[in-house]
Amino acid sequence: MFNALFSKLLLMIALFLLLGLSAVQAENLKPFFLASTSSGDFAQTIADTKSKLNDGGFEIIGEYAPYDGANIIVVTSDALKANAKATKFGGYGAVQRVAITDREGTIQVTYTNPTYLANSYRMEGQLEVVSSALKNSLGVQEAYGSKDGLPGKELRGYHYMFGMPYFDEPDVLSEHGSYDDAVKNVQAALAANKGGVSKVYMLEIPGKKQTIVGVAMTKDMSSDVTIMKEIDFKDIRATAHLPYEMLIHEDGKVYALSAKFRIAISFPDLSMAGEHSFMGIMASPDAIRKALTSASGGKSEAASSGGFGF
Repeated sequence: MFNALFSKLLLMIALFLLLGLSAVQAENLKPFFLASTSSGDFAQTIADTKSKLNDGGFEIIGEYAPYDGANIIVVTSDALKANAKATKFGGYGAVQRVAITDREGTIQVTYTNPTYLANSYRMEGQLEVVSSALKNSLGVQEAYGSKDGLPGKELRGYHYMFGMPYFDEPDVLSEHGSYDDAVKNVQAALAANKGGVSKVYMLEIPGKKQTIVGVAMTKDMSSDVTIMKEIDFKDIRATAHLPYEMLIHEDGKVYALSAKFRIAISFPDLSMAGEHSFMGIMASPDAIRKALTSASGGKSEAASSGGFGF
């Protein structure tokens, strides 16, 4: 009897150890990494960050200063482009965003978590090599953007709450005769600043008819400034949420992730109501869709996706 009880005890211990190991292996992911903080010069920090990214093998394809004390550097790499090529809507994951933010005299260098985005965008690969390269280039103090984080499996099927869209339920902004026609129409609309939208970067995925376009938005409730003022309020800023993007697809359509998904994936802990909440930008999903529809060469008056909530 003693031997039987002892065997059961050993089995229970083994199971607890296995479960603990599985929990470590399935560590939850958070949207952003804080690389460093300093009291240094803002402009010099931007220059130093660019140099580190170049030395780390990243290609800088765009830069965006949405408001005072905020600068975003958009980068890609061979590994990012290869993974984008291997994925149906991989263009969304072809870039990473690095932000330098001056918060009351403290300079924060932050960047998107490649593995978090790879799962959120249902990429073929997890982009561990890209994550390591960013950490080696810029450093890492902590992951942030969600108190508890989310497991990769949950991110691959993520939606904020019941009734909110998933990754595979994007906004279809416009339809064109061909992929090439779509590219030309988007370029023309952005050059004309249609919908108050302008280009930050444009990257064609090598070996694939797919182009990702990062944009600055300045009009009404689609404005980057207006939205970030409401939702980016915590001590470590989430400036690298920007810029928003459109995807020109080989089917001749121009897509954008629904704002109800795109904003929520960067701010998964944001409450639905109260101060600094989704209700504070309730009109933004519809405004973003209309602005991006114009910027894609479509007719914004026909676009409506509703606001946050029901």
